Amino acid sequence: MKTRGEAELTMLKDITIRSRELTPFEKLVLELVCDGRSNASIAEKTSHSEKVVENTVSRSAQVFGIKSDSKTNLRVLLSLAYRFHYGDTAFNKITEPTRTKAA
Repeated sequence: MKTRGEAELTMLKDITIRSRELTPFEKLVLELVCDGRSNASIAEKTSHSEKVVENTVSRSAQVFGIKSDSKTNLRVLLSLAYRFHYGDTAFNKITEPTRTKAA
């Protein structure tokens, strides 16, 4: 019997790009999805409408072969698939706080 972590890893290995590579705009939108941004926030940041962002997220899910249903959080699976395929840059954004020397 697989542990939960092993099952999740197996699931991620099954989520691969199936039809084509993502466009630069799709990659940008997915980076922002991975950062936890809403469609409205992504639309504002990219100067596109929420509908364009929503369609981009849906198209990107199709590229990875991810289907939405009542038991699936599409954005979470899409974020995991994106990071698994393109690498996880989230930790690159974290900076260590500067420390002041005690007098």
